[in-house]
Amino acid sequence: MNPITTASKQKHGAAPFNLVRPEHFLPALNEAIDKGREAIEDIKSKTPSFENTIAALDSCTEELEYVNLLFSNLLIAHANDELQKLSQEIGPKIASFANDILLDPKIFQNIKQVYEQRDRLSLTPEQKYLTEKVYRDFKRSGAELSDDKKERLRAIDGRLAQLAPKFRENVLAATNEFTLWIDNPHDLEGLPESARAAAKEAAKERGESDKWLVTLHQPSFMPFLRFAEKRELREKLYRAYYSRAYADPYDNQPIVKETVQLMTEKAKLLGASTYSQWVLETRMAETPAQVNEFLSKILTVAKPAAQREIEEVQSLANEMGGPNPLQPWDFNFYSERLKEKKYAFDEESLRPYFKLENVLNGVFELAHRLFDLKFTENKELPVYHEDVQVFEVTRASNQEFVGLFYTDFFPRASKSGGAWMTNYLEQGKFRGEKRRPHVSIVCNFTKPTPGKPSLLTFDEVLTLFHEFGHSLHSLLSKVEYRSLAGTNVYLDFVELPSQILENWAEEEEFLRFYAVHYQTGEPLPKDLLHRLKDSQRFQAGYMSMRQLNFAYLDMAWFNNPPPDSVSMAEFEANATSATAILPSVMGTSISSSFGHIFGGGYACGYYSYKWAEALDADAFEYFKEKGIFDRDTAKRFEECILSKGGSDHPMRLYEKFRGRKPDPEALLRRDGLLR
Repeated sequence: MNPITTASKQKHGAAPFNLVRPEHFLPALNEAIDKGREAIEDIKSKTPSFENTIAALDSCTEELEYVNLLFSNLLIAHANDELQKLSQEIGPKIASFANDILLDPKIFQNIKQVYEQRDRLSLTPEQKYLTEKVYRDFKRSGAELSDDKKERLRAIDGRLAQLAPKFRENVLAATNEFTLWIDNPHDLEGLPESARAAAKEAAKERGESDKWLVTLHQPSFMPFLRFAEKRELREKLYRAYYSRAYADPYDNQPIVKETVQLMTEKAKLLGASTYSQWVLETRMAETPAQVNEFLSKILTVAKPAAQREIEEVQSLANEMGGPNPLQPWDFNFYSERLKEKKYAFDEESLRPYFKLENVLNGVFELAHRLFDLKFTENKELPVYHEDVQVFEVTRASNQEFVGLFYTDFFPRASKSGGAWMTNYLEQGKFRGEKRRPHVSIVCNFTKPTPGKPSLLTFDEVLTLFHEFGHSLHSLLSKVEYRSLAGTNVYLDFVELPSQILENWAEEEEFLRFYAVHYQTGEPLPKDLLHRLKDSQRFQAGYMSMRQLNFAYLDMAWFNNPPPDSVSMAEFEANATSATAILPSVMGTSISSSFGHIFGGGYACGYYSYKWAEALDADAFEYFKEKGIFDRDTAKRFEECILSKGGSDHPMRLYEKFRGRKPDPEALLRRDGLLR
C-alpha cells in the first residue's frame, strides 16, 4: 500500500513521514491524476450548478494537491538526488494535468453558465466570490484561446515546471559546494565567539577538528561579513555568495533567460503586453504603472537618506584607516562598527537573551494573548528530519483543535537557504470531511553547539515572528473552500499577517515574555532594550534601498526583458541604476540566485514586501492606539483578515478591519524617513 494515498493512521491525519519514500511519489501522483480525471468527467456530464461545477472543481484535485504539497515541501526542505530527479518528471505532469482542466472548453462552458447566473442564485458571499474567481482564473489561463495557442501554452507551462526546480537545485548545489577553510586563528579576528564556535563545529562535522569552516549559509556568511577583520576573506566570501549559480557547473543564466522568454510569450498568448501586466491584474497594485509609482515614492524619500547613511559609514571607515570608496564587502563591517559607536552595543550582546526555545515560546505566548491559542508538542507524530518538531494547536479556552504546526530551524546540505512558511494540508474539505490545516515554518538559524544552545540574532528573531505570522494566517483560516483558505490571497496582501507580527518583537510590554538571558534568566536590561529600539531605525534608508533594488530588478525582468544580445550583468546594471548605492562588482549577479522570482513564485511580486509593510505599519498603529494586547482589536484582525483567507477582495477585508483605506505614509513614519 502506498502511504501517500492511504488514509493516514496518525493523529489528526498527520503526514506519515516515517513511511514515505521517494519511490512512492510517482505512483501516488498518477493515482491522484486518475482520480482527478474521473471527477472532471463527472463535472462535464452534469447540468451546471454551483455545487456540481464550482464547488466540485475546488475538490476534484484534492489528492493531487496533497501529493504535490508533500513532494514540493520535501524537495526544498530535505532534498536528495532521487527527489531532485523526480522533480523533472513530476512538475511537467502536474502542469499538464492543470492545463487539461483549465483549457477544457466544456468545463469553461459550465463555469460560464454558473457565472452568468450568479446574481440569481442563492449563493453566500464566499460562494459568489469563488464563482467569480474561478471564472476569472480560467479566462486568464487561456480557456478562450484557439486550439493551437492552447497547445503552445501547454508546452510553455510544462517547460516552466522543469526550469524552476532546476534553478533551485543549482543554487543549493552552488551554495553547498563553496567552503572557506581557515587554519590560522588570526584570520578569525573580529569574529564573535558564537561565530567561531559555529565555524569550529562545522569543521568538526567534516572531520577537520583543527580548522574552522565558513560557508555560504546565512548563519555562517552574515557574521563573517559583519565582523571579520580580514578584508580579503570578506571579499572572497562576498564574491562567492553573489556569484552562486553564475558560472559552470551550476550556471543559471540560461535558465533565467529561458524562463523570462517563456513567461513573456505566455503573457502575450493570454492577451497581455508583458508578463508583469498579466500578473498584476490579480494584485492589489493592479498595474506595472501603479507598482512603479509606489516604488518611486519610497525611492524619493529613501535614496537621500541612504546616501547620507553611506557617507556616515564612509567617514567612520576613513577614521579607522579603511578603504575609500567602500566596497560591498566592507559596508556591513564598518556599518556594524558605526552601530556599536552610536548605540553602544552590538548584535552579539543581544544573542544571550534570544535563546531559540525562549523566542518560540514567546510567539506562542503572543498567539495565546491575542488569539487564545495553545501549542503542545507531540513527540509521537512522525517527522521528516530529527531537527523537526510538531505541535498540536488548540484554543486554550475550550480545547478546540486548530491545526498542526511543524518547525524546522537549522541549516543542512539538503535544505534550501532562506526562511518560509508552507502547508502540508490546507484548511477546508478534504477526503469528505472538513479538516484543519497542517502548517510548517522552515528557517536557517544559528545551530546549537555542544556547549551552547541556539542563540539568535535579532534579525533571526524577526524572521521567526514573520514566518509565525504567516502560520497564524493559515491556522486561523475559517472558510468553506480549500482554494480560498489561509495564505491563498493576493501576493501583495499575503505579507501583511507576517509583517505585522514583527512589530511585537521589540515592544517592551512583550519582550519580558521571551527575552531573558539563557544562563541567568535575567530579563533584557532596559538600557539595552532602548538602545535596540533606537537602532531599529538605523540605516532605514539603506535597508529600503536594498529592498527597492530587488523590486526594480524583478519588475525589469518581466516588464522590459532584455534582448539576447544584452548580458545579464549589463541588464542588471541598467535595471538597478536608480537603486545602486554601492559600487557594482564584476563577476557577480543577483538574478542567478534570485530564488523568489525564478524558483519561488514571486515573479513580479517582490515589491509586495514594501507594499505589505505599508499595510502592516498602518495596521499596527491601530493596535498601538487600542493596546498591543487588546483582545477586541485582535479579534477584529482575526475575523476580518486572518480567518477570511482569500474569500473576499483584500482591500475590502482591510477596510473592514481598519474602518478606512490604509495610510501609505505610516511606513515612512515608522522608519523615521518623513521629515
